[in-house]
Amino acid sequence: MKDHRLGLFSGMGMVIANMIGAGVFLSTGFMAQDLTPKQILLAWAIGAFLALAGARAYAGIAQIVPHSGGEYRYLSTLVHPALGYLAGWASLLLGFSAPIAIDAIAAGAFANTLAHWINPKLFAALLIVLLTAVHAIGLRFSVNAQNSLVLIKIVLVVGFMAVGLAGGHNSWPDWRPPTQSSTFPLGPFMQNLFYIAFAFSGWNAAVYAASEFKNPTRDVPRAMVLGCGMVGILYLCVNWVFVANLTPEQCKVVFTYETARVTLGHLIMKNVVGDFGAACMSVLAIIAFISAMSAMTFLGPRVYAAMAKDGFLPRLLQGREGKPPIGAVILQGAIALFLVFAYQLGEVLNNVGAILTLFSALTVFSLFWIRFRKKNRIKPAVTALAAALFYLILSAVMLYFGFKKSPTLNLWVGASILTALIGYFATRKKAGAQNKQIPIKEKVN
Repeated sequence: MKDHRLGLFSGMGMVIANMIGAGVFLSTGFMAQDLTPKQILLAWAIGAFLALAGARAYAGIAQIVPHSGGEYRYLSTLVHPALGYLAGWASLLLGFSAPIAIDAIAAGAFANTLAHWINPKLFAALLIVLLTAVHAIGLRFSVNAQNSLVLIKIVLVVGFMAVGLAGGHNSWPDWRPPTQSSTFPLGPFMQNLFYIAFAFSGWNAAVYAASEFKNPTRDVPRAMVLGCGMVGILYLCVNWVFVANLTPEQCKVVFTYETARVTLGHLIMKNVVGDFGAACMSVLAIIAFISAMSAMTFLGPRVYAAMAKDGFLPRLLQGREGKPPIGAVILQGAIALFLVFAYQLGEVLNNVGAILTLFSALTVFSLFWIRFRKKNRIKPAVTALAAALFYLILSAVMLYFGFKKSPTLNLWVGASILTALIGYFATRKKAGAQNKQIPIKEKVN
């Protein structure tokens, strides 16, 4: 019988699919209003290093707990089930369902720029239904479809980069931002770094389906580090194309993105190729969104299946060994459909990043927790601890600036945590009756 479990290539595909989205084609437009070309490229380099540090820290945890569920499984096993439960609900409502809905609407909006008769929300709903069906049919079909989308996305992004490098300017730009300060603009630099971290989010994608890998302790860490490294190189090259060919005035097009659906990539392609190039950029954006949706539709249900297995969600969502968790896939699709038609998602997005950054930082902190709380049992690698320390410091700085910029974020985050805790205490007795301790590796090379 053929083994349908995942390998290194599929894991890297999940990471790349989750990471590459519209963010890289928008963020530099906002940054150019406050930062110089050198500062913009420095910010993207730091963002890449931060993502790699997070990937290395998660790799250390994945070797200790080689099981599906991501932050839910890690925090539940290594720190406390209540913290894992909070992370699980954050994944269900914010980490996967909301971004799927947002990407679906964005894909519909770009499709509308190609054919004005297309209704963006109906197009979004159709995408969600189709991808839900694809990932509920069977694991092999699901993995093949996802790998195909990733290959198409990589070809298109590399093609864009090649067009920009071959047909655009490649000398060092001499433009200055309209609001340039005489000193280093620390505040704007850190705030923009926070958004760059969002563009790099998804580097931890492989951990959500770790149990479905042939060799999770080997392939999950490699998939995160290698996939993140590839995307980091692509992002730096793409942003060189932007700063070398566009001025801050031209970059202001991103401020009308929600209505015009024009990215910096559209400007480059139109300048080099013409209207056909801009249309090709819209196709790239649609493929990028669909690929990211597909990856999240595949990965998210593995978290809910893990929660169902532990008794925190109905057993119907657990699924069977070697099969997709069909109930969890359908639940996530239903929530995404509800969000498409019931809510304006822009406001939700402003708070998603802070919640996800918080829980990823807590997960990284668990390396120190187990190192010093269980020091006679578990020995995380020194490189993983060093990467974790860097990630924690920079995440704390970004969260500080994020909370400072949005005072209501404290209330929003607090209310979300309180609501999830109520749910945990309401279900913990049932979960405790059927929950089994997840085994962990006591030594890590």
